[in-house]
Amino acid sequence: MDPLHAFLLGVVEGFTEFLPISSTGHLILVTHLLGLSGDAVKTFEVVIQAGALGAVAALYRDDLAAMWRGLLGRDAAGRRLFWNLILSFLPAAVIGVALHRLIKAHLFTIGPVAAALAAGGVLMLGVDQWSRRAKGPARGIESMTPRDALLIGLAQCLALWPGTSRAMATIVAGLLLGFPATVAAEYSFLLALPTLGAATLFDASLGGQALLQESGILSLASGFLGAAGVAALAIRGFIQYLTQRGLAPFGWYRLALALVVWWTLSGA
Repeated sequence: MDPLHAFLLGVVEGFTEFLPISSTGHLILVTHLLGLSGDAVKTFEVVIQAGALGAVAALYRDDLAAMWRGLLGRDAAGRRLFWNLILSFLPAAVIGVALHRLIKAHLFTIGPVAAALAAGGVLMLGVDQWSRRAKGPARGIESMTPRDALLIGLAQCLALWPGTSRAMATIVAGLLLGFPATVAAEYSFLLALPTLGAATLFDASLGGQALLQESGILSLASGFLGAAGVAALAIRGFIQYLTQRGLAPFGWYRLALALVVWWTLSGA
């Protein structure tokens, strides 16, 4: 994989990782169009998430600082946020490790990915309409209970099915629990730190050596930089867009993408 291809994949990862439109679905489509394949490419698609996570850490450094103060006993809200994130992270961590080989062997194919994209789109359209009609006081992230955190974590497990979208699963769960879309999205961003961080380390430990041999340091750096820069812009734009338009446009987009993925790859 040359540095230009790596940079393009990083841009795709950064733009799609935190939007509820499935980074996996987009990366599968783009790698096919670029003629890239193999285990090293699949590992690269996971490892470059580290670049996108750098953008989250930079944008939400105040929350990270609050959690650090909480662990030192100086910020109760930060400590509660930290333990909620750990509770949300654990279900996917346990199930992901247990089913890692099965998922890679059977679900990274056109049928399951396209089906997950379409099902997620329909779900988002329904939840968007429900949330607009729902009554009740707006909830802030500080009101999240351990039960809420666990339910969001269980919903995140759905994203182990490629094409579902981790962002979609966690944001929809947050909406169903009564959180505004922007609060649900920001919690989803923070939850990406332990979840995607662990996935990156896990895949790097299994295929990192082969990835370095095939791609090289320059390609990895290009992918990281592309993912980090674009992710920072995508996160800011997504929050503003959610405030104005809600989730429905992303639901329609997923349905269209499912058709494109199926049409493009079914004959491959």
